[in-house]
Amino acid sequence: MDEKTRLAYIADDRRYVCRTTRFPKNMVVERSEGCYVYTVDGHKYLDLLAGIAVNNVGHRNPEVVQAIREQLEKSLHTMVFGKYVIPIQVDVARLLAELTPGDLQTTFFCNSGCEGIEGALKTARKYTGRSKIVSFRRAFHGRTFGALSVTWRETYRKPFEPLLPDVHFIPFNDLAAAEQMIDERTAAVIMEPIQGEGGVRVPDDDYLPAVRALCTRVGAVLIYDEVQTAFGRTGRWFGCEHWGVAPDIMVLAKALGGGLPLGAFIGRPEVMDTLSDPMLSHLTTFGGNPVCCAASKAAIEYMRREDLPARSAERGEQFMAGLRAIQERYPQMIKEVRGRGLMIGIEFQSLEVMVAFVEEVHKQYLIIGDSLNDDVTARLEPPLTITPQEVDEGLNRLETAIRNAATRLR
Repeated sequence: MDEKTRLAYIADDRRYVCRTTRFPKNMVVERSEGCYVYTVDGHKYLDLLAGIAVNNVGHRNPEVVQAIREQLEKSLHTMVFGKYVIPIQVDVARLLAELTPGDLQTTFFCNSGCEGIEGALKTARKYTGRSKIVSFRRAFHGRTFGALSVTWRETYRKPFEPLLPDVHFIPFNDLAAAEQMIDERTAAVIMEPIQGEGGVRVPDDDYLPAVRALCTRVGAVLIYDEVQTAFGRTGRWFGCEHWGVAPDIMVLAKALGGGLPLGAFIGRPEVMDTLSDPMLSHLTTFGGNPVCCAASKAAIEYMRREDLPARSAERGEQFMAGLRAIQERYPQMIKEVRGRGLMIGIEFQSLEVMVAFVEEVHKQYLIIGDSLNDDVTARLEPPLTITPQEVDEGLNRLETAIRNAATRLR
């Protein structure tokens, strides 16, 4: 693509595509593969965000692409709920029942994490007959009305109020606050096992088991939002497995689709059965689309065969060790490095430092993430297929960005 055409696409994007940020978009993507994104002006970016924890098996994984091609020869879309048995949909549901912890057996497919959250909240209220929902400070669960209602940051909620009533936020990783708030009026407690947009916050070892016990005691439905933490991201298949606990409902998306849009919430059978009375208490047109399910099955089977959760744990240790070494060299820049597996947060000493770092990162042809509910923490969530050499490459570029930012701030 020549420069004139590239600039025309940038201009038309600003004119015709809805923008929800004031920051300009100047990268025009041509293609992606493995751990890299290629732009039309000839640059090769190392992707340390994976489409926000989507491309766990890498961009355009060949096995996923082949599965999509094969499904295209069969069908693109049929009625996905209520009329037909769709074998590829059943295959994915069976895999999820095999892999998820506890007695999670019954899956409702949808299109995104937000839709999964909406369905999980509806199911919890219907199953319990209660209204109270407990969420957490720094939590992020999405932008639709129900999901936004349980998302913490008031900046995002205030313009759209009134939202769902009877939603209460408590400090994350504070057991005393949980004991005070979770009671016999509680329909659901919704939480991320590790907070993502909250700045990669990892709870203490006793916290998730204690909240699980509280929910069991009062009859509240425990919902884990594993949209980011699932499918090996944290070094286990699911984030909650680090603490040996299981929810009543688990919400999945992002990496579930292998790069295509697919979400789900999976729950204990007796909880999920509430959606059949009255009939069609919850429904979807496209959730569990055969092509998306084909991509999902191929991605999950690839993760299982290649043991990507274990690889995530190994590469995560390499990445965090390298980042902590950089922190020792630049303590005036980096306050803390934290995370599990390849879900890593870099907390900077101030917003000024964070801004300078982000500006320099782009010059190093790196793609990273920020944290919507934590202004001073950058996130790294690369494909789980990243090699040791690519981790070193990323560390070198990150250190260059930090060094250049430090020079600017002197």
